[in-house]
Amino acid sequence: MVAEDVSVEVAAVYRADKARVLATLIRLLGDFDLAEEALADAFMAAVEQWPHGVPTNPRTWLVSAGRFKAIDRLRRRARFDASLTEIADRLTADAEAAGEQDDIEDDRLRLVFTCCHPALTPDAQVALTLREICGLTTEEIARAFLTRPPTVAQRIVRAKTKIRDANIPYQVPERDELPPRLDAVLHVVYLVFNEGYAASSGGSLTRLDLSSEAIRLGRLVVDLLPDPEAMGLLALMLLTESRRPARTTAAGEIVLLDEQDRSRWDRALIDEGRALVERALGQRRIGPYALQAAIAAVHAEAADAASTDWAQIVGLYDVLLRADPSPVIALNRAAAVAMRDGPAAGLARVEELMARGDLHDYCPAHATRAELCRRLGRVADARASYERALVLTLQEPERRFYARRLAELRE
Repeated sequence: MVAEDVSVEVAAVYRADKARVLATLIRLLGDFDLAEEALADAFMAAVEQWPHGVPTNPRTWLVSAGRFKAIDRLRRRARFDASLTEIADRLTADAEAAGEQDDIEDDRLRLVFTCCHPALTPDAQVALTLREICGLTTEEIARAFLTRPPTVAQRIVRAKTKIRDANIPYQVPERDELPPRLDAVLHVVYLVFNEGYAASSGGSLTRLDLSSEAIRLGRLVVDLLPDPEAMGLLALMLLTESRRPARTTAAGEIVLLDEQDRSRWDRALIDEGRALVERALGQRRIGPYALQAAIAAVHAEAADAASTDWAQIVGLYDVLLRADPSPVIALNRAAAVAMRDGPAAGLARVEELMARGDLHDYCPAHATRAELCRRLGRVADARASYERALVLTLQEPERRFYARRLAELRE
């Protein structure tokens, strides 16, 4: 195989399997930083060795190569720190005993529960999981948290140190330990999906790898613990993901919900999501994820935008706001009110929310205000809000969309 073909093959495996390989190396090595170094070493080894033949199971090969590269690193460092010799010997013995039989399929779920251990603060849980499970940079995580990258980096470092010093186990908890750990895990899976469905930055509106990974993790959690909120979150992800084919044009331009070709929505995902919504709402405890899934189901049931039951959606948002009184939920409710009662009614609520200051730097708030002002003919206000949204967004499709709207308003 020529070098160029090998580079393409390695790059493809890196995109598809990097997260799985890293999760397994963390389990095998018991150290986040060592595992990250081992991952890089393994892919460098692949570039050097795969020209002689790509292995039948690249993922297993990379895990094995990474583990032994890590052992080599520890033995070199042991010249300066004798305590590392014992660790290297133990890892070597573990590797020889395990052979090629390690089950690496569910290591990311184990890693999620490790990252969401109650010994870690909630902010650290989310930041560490987004970094280690999803491979987001500290800058991307900081944008998701509306905070500074150094703050995120400090959270991640402290979380890794806590896991190492407290000897937090790398495992899925026992069933009786699952419920109190579930909320943190669901929150992380939700954030992973959001980053995949609406990327915080970059040239693409979505990241299929992240949303697919979140759905896979969501299925594993539901299989492990069929809690109504776990079912609600999985339903929400499936129903939202069903719209992906219609959300952009062939050229990658944004298509708004009310303009989407609903024949392109994935009916299999919709049917599965609706069934899960019914199961979740049939339980005695109904939480925010199940309510959001119910809202998504109402959208999915409408043949077109005009037939959407906006009264039902506003009613569901009323219940959701009581369960989760966040400014973002309030903004979404205001947008639904605009569809039910007209843009003036919705705009009044949006401007009331923005006056509080919570959404000052939240791009969707300015975009929502801009759209409602545009519908009302308030051209100057619409332009000002689109210009603010254009400044705040870091995503190229959104930038192009806002720029088109501004051009239309100038005309």
